[in-house]
Amino acid sequence: MADCGKPGAKIIKEVLLEAQDMAVREHNVEFRSNLYIAVSGSGRGQGLKRIRYHGRGYFGIMEKVYCHYFVKLVEGPPPPREAPKTAVTHAKEYIQELRNRTIIHTL
Repeated sequence: MADCGKPGAKIIKEVLLEAQDMAVREHNVEFRSNLYIAVSGSGRGQGLKRIRYHGRGYFGIMEKVYCHYFVKLVEGPPPPREAPKTAVTHAKEYIQELRNRTIIHTL
C-alpha cells in the first residue's frame, strides 16, 4: 500500500492502521498481527452541488462527491483460499441454473 501511487491507497492505509489500534485498545485483541480483513467496501456519502457561472448566461453544476470506507477486521488466521473453478464446473453450474429457471406465463 505504501508504494502504490494512488491517493486512495494512503487513506485506506491510515484507516487500516487506525482499525488495528482500535481493536487492540477497545476490543481486547491480544496481537495486532493476528488480524485479517474480513470485509472491505465503500459507500456513497452526501455530496455538495454548486453552480459555476460561465459566460453569456450559461452555467454548469459542480458536484463535490464524498464517500465512506468500511472495513471489518477479524481475529485469527484467515480462511484458506478457495481453489479456482475449472471450465467444466462452470459449465455444469450454468446448465443447472438454466434447468432451475422458471419461465413465467407458460404451461
